[in-house]
Amino acid sequence: MNDRFESLMYHAGMTAQGCWDEMDSYQREAVERFAELLIQECLLALEPDPMAPAIDYDVEEKFYKRSADKIKNHFGIE
Repeated sequence: MNDRFESLMYHAGMTAQGCWDEMDSYQREAVERFAELLIQECLLALEPDPMAPAIDYDVEEKFYKRSADKIKNHFGIE
C-alpha cells in the first residue's frame, strides 16, 4: 500500500485498533481501489474545459498539467 494512503487511513481511524488487520484481502483491495478512484475523480475535476476560449483553455491546460503532476507525485501515482 502507498505510504500516503496508509497515513490517511490511520488518521481516519481505519488502521487504529486493528481495523485494517481485521479486513480480508478483498476489503483491503477495495479500500485501495476506492482511494485510487477518488484521486482520479479529483484529476478529472481539474481538466480544462475544451469549450473555453483558446487563451483560457491554454491557461487551464497548463494549470491542469502542473496540478495533476503534483497530485500524482504526492500520492506516488505514475
